Amino acid sequence: MNTRNLVFSAVAGLGLLASTPAAAEPILLDANEVGESFSIDFDGFVNGDVTVPGLSSQLILTLTSIVGNVYNFGYSMTNTSDTGSGVDARVSSFAFNTDPDISGATSTGTYNFTNTDSNYPNQIGTVDVCFQAAKTGACAGNKGGVFGGETGTGTLALSFDSALSSLTLDDFFVRYQSVSGAGDITSASGRQVTTSTSSGNEVPEPNMMLLFGLAALMIFAGTRRRREVKPALASVTYS
Repeated sequence: MNTRNLVFSAVAGLGLLASTPAAAEPILLDANEVGESFSIDFDGFVNGDVTVPGLSSQLILTLTSIVGNVYNFGYSMTNTSDTGSGVDARVSSFAFNTDPDISGATSTGTYNFTNTDSNYPNQIGTVDVCFQAAKTGACAGNKGGVFGGETGTGTLALSFDSALSSLTLDDFFVRYQSVSGAGDITSASGRQVTTSTSSGNEVPEPNMMLLFGLAALMIFAGTRRRREVKPALASVTYS
């Protein structure tokens, strides 16, 4: 493929990626990330995809240690809902999926009850683990939590069948209860919209990683093309 065709193909790919909704990037953890913190920001929605303006929250997870087959974390959940606009709610739980699957989980602090392989509301479906502010027997439980402007903290531990070389956390969600100031809505969920590290760097979304790859390919192709042309020019002689 010549450089012009490559550029056209890359531009078409960029347009396709730009028009495709991107999911937030999973968090990949191993021993090198001990001490690292990850901030996960959430929106609010109902009925699968209808956004609820004003509802928002932020979870900060810090990997504190890895002991055998157990990953230990500190957590901080802040309800960042826009109470100034009259919208408020309790963040009653948070949830996520793991790869590989966990064999068990425990927690302390504000969200000191756990459920595994349980259903999460608003068409989210089954999640690997959720952490709740009250013991209800299901992730959809509606008790406890933090209201707008409040923060809940504690620790959590994820256990696996054997020691891991790495762990992936993905598909983060929160549950809002006692919603007020949003019309007839009394409960909602929130999905992960952005993720950043304690150094302040945003974790790239999958589509952005592909964009970077396409840009690098275009630069490489152009450089290679110029290098191929130069010897041909140098071989021209005049009598």
